[in-house]
Amino acid sequence: MVQALGVRMSTAKKKTGTKTLKGAKSGHDGRQLFSILEEGGHVAKGKDPKIPKDELIRLYRAMITTRIMEERALNLQRQGRIGFYVPCKGQEASHIGTAYALKDSDWVFPAYRQPGIMILRGAPMQQIVDEWYGNEGDICKGRQMPVHYSFRQIHFVSISSPIGTQMTQAVGAGMAAKYRKEDTVFMTYCGDGGTSENDFHCSLNFGGVYKAPVVFVVENNQWAISTPLETQTASETLASKAEAYGIPGVRVDGNDILAIYQVTKEAVDRARRGGGPTLIETLTYRVGPHSSSDDPSRYRDDAEVQSWMDKDPIERLKAYLKKKRWWSQEMEDEIRETARSEINAAIRNAEEKKPPSISSMFEDVYLEKTTQLVEQEDYLKSFGDNEANQIGEFPL
Repeated sequence: MVQALGVRMSTAKKKTGTKTLKGAKSGHDGRQLFSILEEGGHVAKGKDPKIPKDELIRLYRAMITTRIMEERALNLQRQGRIGFYVPCKGQEASHIGTAYALKDSDWVFPAYRQPGIMILRGAPMQQIVDEWYGNEGDICKGRQMPVHYSFRQIHFVSISSPIGTQMTQAVGAGMAAKYRKEDTVFMTYCGDGGTSENDFHCSLNFGGVYKAPVVFVVENNQWAISTPLETQTASETLASKAEAYGIPGVRVDGNDILAIYQVTKEAVDRARRGGGPTLIETLTYRVGPHSSSDDPSRYRDDAEVQSWMDKDPIERLKAYLKKKRWWSQEMEDEIRETARSEINAAIRNAEEKKPPSISSMFEDVYLEKTTQLVEQEDYLKSFGDNEANQIGEFPL
């Protein structure tokens, strides 16, 4: 479906009618699905956002690298070499496309299904893989759950397991930046299930009232673990929830990276101008399990999954690149081989590293260790190296 760009965004009504977004180039209805890419790589006339060739290939590389990384990680988990993984297969365009609209100086407050943002922003593959193992190279020193990354250097805030907490954090950080008059936008993510959390309401309400420079992205993959969307909400669309908070709501094809970038760029620009938040619903699908602990065959059928695999975001972007004559088999092979080599090298290095030291348990609690912490550390070490090391091991 291709929607005209002249449709007004869905917003709350103070009197009658829909309020106009000042300065917006175009609007999008929160009840209509906005899409640009059609079958065969075609785009509707005049709707191509004209992303430069090098940048499109960069996006394509990030999507493929993310897909290959996840396939490898799930295999490692099944082999008992790492403990847990949360895949995003089928959702690569949704989060990579939205994050691409940001400046490097902008901040991301992710949920746990946006690993492609780290790839796009240049997080070292070795540090990503070290986090899976919780080894001595792990930035979080083995204290976080696997795939709960944290990368200050790329403005990627530590992932939280509790659903929705990142949204209130993003609004708070956004308000701080606004008070400081900083030119910074904050993007935060949740899934369709996250819209049922109190934090979702608080974030949109507070952000809307005080015009926080935040973009809320709801990745509607249609399943909250085993809960389908139709039992999650009675709303016509998730984007339409924005009306109640007086902010624009946009519904976009979550497997169409061109459309995703288009609507997100407008939302980011609006936030940067001081216009406040936008709620973006990306309609996509979680092709794989909720996590490595889930068996989706118990609650959905293969035909449903296959129908969405036919809309694979990577294949859709490839078709567009082919149409532009910007794709070649040599390029494809190079991207995939580079990704595999980098990931495999990182895994080999990670498996050679030791667990975090026992002493690391007592670090980062206070700026300087208190007397009590020093006593506890000395007491633990008094058992001797062998016993202390044994205490520090957590078999999978």
